[in-house]
Amino acid sequence: MRSVAFNSLRGLSRAGSRFQPATLPRVAAARAYSTPSENQYEFIQVSEPRPGVGQVTLNRPKALNALSTPLITELNTALLSFQQSPSIRSILLTGSERAFAAGADIKEMAPLTFSKAYLDSFIESWSNLTSTIKKPIIAAVSGHALGGGCELAMMADIIYCTKTANFGQPEIKLGIIPGAGGSQRLTRAVGKSKAMELILTGKSFSGEEAERWGVAARAFGSYEELMEQTLKTAETIAGYSKVAVQAAKEVVNKSQEVGLRDGVEYERRVFHALFGSQDQKIGMKAFAEKGKAQWVDE
Repeated sequence: MRSVAFNSLRGLSRAGSRFQPATLPRVAAARAYSTPSENQYEFIQVSEPRPGVGQVTLNRPKALNALSTPLITELNTALLSFQQSPSIRSILLTGSERAFAAGADIKEMAPLTFSKAYLDSFIESWSNLTSTIKKPIIAAVSGHALGGGCELAMMADIIYCTKTANFGQPEIKLGIIPGAGGSQRLTRAVGKSKAMELILTGKSFSGEEAERWGVAARAFGSYEELMEQTLKTAETIAGYSKVAVQAAKEVVNKSQEVGLRDGVEYERRVFHALFGSQDQKIGMKAFAEKGKAQWVDE
């Protein structure tokens, strides 16, 4: 099945503060184990590879994980399940070594008319994870993340990638533009001029460039290192208070929506509110006593 991989796919094969998170119990041996609902999915796989960490793996290998409505529906269902799970504290979203997601499914898009796309709110559901999922999401990107795949990665809270990852918004080559937030999130990450160049030319950029420009937080030399470090970060986050983690995600996201003055005032209100949580008392007491905080998430 073809995807928004375009011409770029041709010829290709392929913090250490004093305050530490509470230690979570380790799982034995292989670490990965299935959730009860895994078998209900056709286009994704779900697992809990580390304590407190939920993982969603896009799984359409023959289509390089091209994003279709059925896949997005399954993704939204799995993410909502993780959001509602009391045991999941952070989420990892990934694809394969060859492709995170090589774009939107061309076969689904090609016959659309304006009225059909408009009245059915085509691809609006792709953005559900930005509004309904309060737990932090880390995207681990290897291989192609083009078009909708790049947009999906940018919806995550943190992007880790390989140095050779292939990002891009090449929709212009199909006579369309990004439709799932690419023009907005990419511009906020790299600035207007660079975003204009990338979107108007459809040029791809590497994982090394993504890290240098601020699209990705870190870039790694191998797929194995990418997955290990992503899981390590997800597990670190999972070791902190759910209340504080959700609040931190909320205030950082607010910075993308409001001016500096309003953002600082909003941050201060949330900061004040956390003094009403039990975890604030637990955390500061543990710090003073040089012990480990045992969060109650209240």
